[in-house]
Amino acid sequence: MAAKKTKKTVKKATAKKTTTTKTKAKKSPAKRTMKTRKPNAAFMKPLTPSAVLATVVGGSPLPRTEVTKKLWNYIKKNQLQDKAERRYILADDKLRAVFGGKNRVSMFEMTKLVSKHLS
Repeated sequence: MAAKKTKKTVKKATAKKTTTTKTKAKKSPAKRTMKTRKPNAAFMKPLTPSAVLATVVGGSPLPRTEVTKKLWNYIKKNQLQDKAERRYILADDKLRAVFGGKNRVSMFEMTKLVSKHLS
């Protein structure tokens, strides 16, 4: 037999339907136009490395970005990155002269020390 619907069950069913149909439409985010950035001329300016730094990266004038790339290539090739704490570089004889006699230097300190050898 069919069960009788009471007024309470009818009200609950209609109330559920109305709440689901009243969803708010989400606003689409405003579109931003992306401007292409020009590279900073200071990074692209070729700088001459000192005699000490030239033993690692070469003697020809290079931009700062290329000096950093060559340093990292040297560090990875000679496995000079600390195995336990990867953000530290363990200096060999060539790098110790660049780092001012320090045996262990952080990545962030390295850029500061290398900038002293560029002119």
